[in-house]
Amino acid sequence: MATQKPTIPKGTRDFSPEEMVKRNYLFDTIRNVFKRYGYMPIETPAMESIETLTGKYGDEGDQLLFKILNSRPHEAKDTDKAEMLSEFSRMLKESVNSKALTEKALRYDLTVPFARYVVQHQHEITFPFRRYQIQPVWRGDRPTKGRYREFYQCDADVIGSDSLLNEVELVQMIDDVFTTLNIPVLIKINNRKVLSGIAEVIGEKEKIVDITVAIDKLDKIGVDGVNLELAGKGVSASAISRLQPLINFTGDTGEKLNLLRQMLASSETGKKGIAEIEFIFSTLDNCKLQTAACELDITLARGLNYYTGAIFEVKASEGTLSSSICGGGRYDDLTGIFGLPGVSGVGISFGADRIFDVLNELNRYPSSVSATTQLLFTHFGEVERAYCLPLVVSARKAGISTELYPDLTKIKKQFDYANKKNIPFVVVVGGDEMVNGELTVKNMGNGTQEKLKIYELIDKLKN
Repeated sequence: MATQKPTIPKGTRDFSPEEMVKRNYLFDTIRNVFKRYGYMPIETPAMESIETLTGKYGDEGDQLLFKILNSRPHEAKDTDKAEMLSEFSRMLKESVNSKALTEKALRYDLTVPFARYVVQHQHEITFPFRRYQIQPVWRGDRPTKGRYREFYQCDADVIGSDSLLNEVELVQMIDDVFTTLNIPVLIKINNRKVLSGIAEVIGEKEKIVDITVAIDKLDKIGVDGVNLELAGKGVSASAISRLQPLINFTGDTGEKLNLLRQMLASSETGKKGIAEIEFIFSTLDNCKLQTAACELDITLARGLNYYTGAIFEVKASEGTLSSSICGGGRYDDLTGIFGLPGVSGVGISFGADRIFDVLNELNRYPSSVSATTQLLFTHFGEVERAYCLPLVVSARKAGISTELYPDLTKIKKQFDYANKKNIPFVVVVGGDEMVNGELTVKNMGNGTQEKLKIYELIDKLKN
């Protein structure tokens, strides 16, 4: 019988120790910014009731949900098993959406579960509630470069406040994160009220979802592709024609705002969106971001149904990855679908896996980010190994990543181990070291050796 070659599902990845150290640096950077702005952590389950997730992401999003078949059929008594499985198969053929088949799904994002959490725990939290969450999500998407089926999101949301200062603060957080990561980014900003106003003035108010979903694909399918999709959704030719000046317009933020003021003069909703954009940009001008650039992108739509106000999308200004690496926006009544109406929220989500890919491509990790042990104790035999034990304890207590080679083997093999792991310092303990109380310490980088007491070695490595 042939041995089956182990594999993992498409769109998922294993991470080596070296990669995990780099990912943890990324997570720690984002987490530290969240904490600095007063956000508190929560976690939610990997799976949610299917009713919690469906209908929140649009038709296309619903199709990407990973639904979980109802479990435990194997626990049925043997006499019932065949009949039950036969019935199970029949239902599967009838409808993959049957509640008898699936009552749960893996979470698609962290925002909808957060809204559900807020409603369930509304009497335990203080509003405005600022939370962050760093957990994996799953989408049944077609895997491509920068697009995975399992990936981490790092979200920060504030709910229970409709102040636009929250939007400004989120932009500052984006700037802080990517400045620390040394990744230059462009933050694109728009407003769903502006998009609603556009749909209104072109005579297609009821087609707002179709229009935003199509426009959101502009970078992927181009103007002609967007127009074809709009026509296929029943948007009139005259409405599509009136959209073209917006889709094709180029200019700075001030020029784009002037165009919107002219086009949306008859839409109260659109004018409110323009005012919100103006507030955000004028406030950001006073705050002086560190490295991030901001622009008004009047074609930015972010096709998720729950956005109602400002929307954000962030792209790296260097590297080959063209996909968004961070995004978010304002949602005015997401908790309302769970029974708590009138609670406004706004948030952002860092796509950790895409940012990880950008960091790897640009090699922007600090030199201190390393997966290796800092110090290795080697020895010539059992007695010397035992002598090392309390020394290893002292080094570890001082915060130095330390290993003791565990096996009784040739010193060359122990040094080969240090070389393969790129361990920078190796201690050699033999009879002389035990008598003199001094350790022979070799710098594996430049090959130099010196004799040090254990406290001197600790001071050297800590400084």
